Amino acid sequence: MKNKRRRLIEKNVLMFLENKTNRFENKIALGTRTQYGWKEFTYKGVGLLSRKIANWMIKEAGLKIGDRVAVICESKPEFGACFFASALSGTVFTPLDIKLTEHELCSILSDCKPRVLFVSANFINTGQKLKEKLDFIEELVLMDDSPQCGPYKTIYNFENNYEGKFRRRNLRSGALLIYTSGTTGSPKGVEISYLNMITQLESLEWVKDYIFPEYGREDISVLSILPMNHLFELTVGFSLFMNWGLSIYYTQSLRPKDILSTMCEKNVHFMIVVPAFLKLLKSSIENKINTSPPFIRTSFKLMYYLAKFIPFTGIKRLMFKNIHNSFGGKFTGCITGGAPLDINVGKFFERIGIKVFHGYGLSETSPVVSVNCENRHNLASVGRPLKCFDAKIDKNTGELLLRGLSVMKGYYNRPDLTNEVIDKDGWLHTGDIAKLDKDNYLYITGRIKSMIVLSGGKKVFPEEVESVLEKSPKFKELCVFGIKNKKNSNDNSEDIAIAILPSDDIAQLDNVYDIVRQEVKQLSQKLAPYKRPVNIYILKEPLPRTTTRKVKRNSVKELAAVK
Repeated sequence: MKNKRRRLIEKNVLMFLENKTNRFENKIALGTRTQYGWKEFTYKGVGLLSRKIANWMIKEAGLKIGDRVAVICESKPEFGACFFASALSGTVFTPLDIKLTEHELCSILSDCKPRVLFVSANFINTGQKLKEKLDFIEELVLMDDSPQCGPYKTIYNFENNYEGKFRRRNLRSGALLIYTSGTTGSPKGVEISYLNMITQLESLEWVKDYIFPEYGREDISVLSILPMNHLFELTVGFSLFMNWGLSIYYTQSLRPKDILSTMCEKNVHFMIVVPAFLKLLKSSIENKINTSPPFIRTSFKLMYYLAKFIPFTGIKRLMFKNIHNSFGGKFTGCITGGAPLDINVGKFFERIGIKVFHGYGLSETSPVVSVNCENRHNLASVGRPLKCFDAKIDKNTGELLLRGLSVMKGYYNRPDLTNEVIDKDGWLHTGDIAKLDKDNYLYITGRIKSMIVLSGGKKVFPEEVESVLEKSPKFKELCVFGIKNKKNSNDNSEDIAIAILPSDDIAQLDNVYDIVRQEVKQLSQKLAPYKRPVNIYILKEPLPRTTTRKVKRNSVKELAAVK
C-alpha cells in the first residue's frame, strides 16, 4: 500500500510535469487575456517554467523542506507554475486573497512566516511594503515579464539549469496552507497534505464521464472565474483539470458580456462558478429576451414550456440554439457550490440544455465532499458523499459529521481550534445542518452558527427563510439574520431580521419600504408564523461578501445595527 501511495504521489503531484508534458506536450494548458492579447502556455511550457522556479527555490533561495512560500497574484498561468514549483521544491504553498488589506495580509503572513513572497506586477507595491515590515520575508519575486519588473527578481530571469533532482515528501506532510475567508471570524490556516490532495484527485476521477461526455473525442477547454487562492479552484479547477489534459483559461472580468466573449473565442465547454454568478447570467439572458421583438419573446416562452417535457439535452440545445451560440456553441455545463443554489436558477439552465452540477465542500475537507452528477440528478441535493468519506448526521444537533483521508491535517499552529472541530474519533464537525436520504444523497439545510434561537426556544435557519423570500423579483439581494430580542433582554434569544437590497425599479420610490414590507408579508405566508421576519432593513449597497461570493452575515448584521 505504501508503494502504491508513493506511485500515486509521483503521478499526481511531484512527477505530474513529466507525465503530462510527455502526453500533452504541445497542447495549450493555461491561458489568460492580457492587454496585448492572449498569453498561452503549453503543457511543456508550464513544466519548464515550474522547474526553473523550483530550481531557484532550492539552489538560490536555499529553501528547506517544509518552508512556506506565499503568493499574492490574480488567477493566471504563472500562479499554477509557482504551485507546481512549490511541490517540486518540497515547500508549503500559501496562496493569499488579493482583496485583503495590507493589515490583513500582515496578520496572515505573521502567522505562517514565509521566506519567499511571490507577487504579480499589480501587487508589487504591496509586496514591497510587506517585505519592509516583515523581516522573515527574505525574497520578493515578481511573477511577470514586463517593464514593471524594474529591479525586482522575476521568475522569467531564473536560469534553466534543471538537473532532475527534486524533493519527495512524506504523504502526510503539508502541501498547501489555505487561509479561510473569515466570514465568522479571523482567518485560520487550513493545512492540506499531499495525501489529502491525492485522495481528492482519485475520488473525483469518476465525475469525468458525467461532466465531460465528449472527453476523448475532442479537445476540451474550461473557463476559470474563481480566484486561484481558493482551494476548490486549486484542487478541481486547476489540478484535476490539468490531470485530465484540459485547456484552462482565466478571465479577470466577471461581467457577463466579457465572459460570453471569452467563451465564444476559446470554445469553452465548462466552467466552475458560484450560484450568484449563475443568477446574474440568468438575468442577463432574460433581459436580452425581454428586450427582443414580440415574436422572439413568444417563441422562447413556448419552447421553454415544451422543454419541460423533453428529457434529452441534445434536443434542448437545438431548441435554444441561439442562446448556445451566444456561449460559443460548445458550452455544456458547470459545477457550482460554496453557497445554496436557487432551484429556479438551476432549473432554468437545465431547461435550456445546460447541466448544472451542484456540489458541496469545505476547506477543511480538501475541499470537495460531494458533487451531484450521477444518474439521479436532483438540484435540491448536493449529491452523494465521495467514497473517501464516511458521513453521518448527529442525532442531537442535525450536524453533518465527516471522516476520511481528505479531512485536513488541522489548523496551522492552532491545535486548540483543531480539537474543537475534529473529535477524538476523527469526525470533522462541519457546522452544517444536513440530512441524508435513504439513497445516501446529501441535503444541506443550514449552518449551526447562523441558527436563530427564538424566545420560545424554537430554532430557525436563515437559509430556509431566504429560500422562500429570494424568489421575489422585487428583491435584488437579501440576507436573514438574528438580532437581540429587546423584550427578553435577560436571555440570549433573538428575533428574525432581514436586510434587503430592492430591485432597481423600486429602489428610488418614496414608498419603497412599504412595498418591500408588503412583499415580505405576502411571501412569508409560505412559512410557519414563527419563521417570519419581524424586522426589515432596506440596504442601498450590495451585501458584503467574501471573494467567493459568500455573504458575510455578521457584517450585514452590523450594517443593520447602524441603521
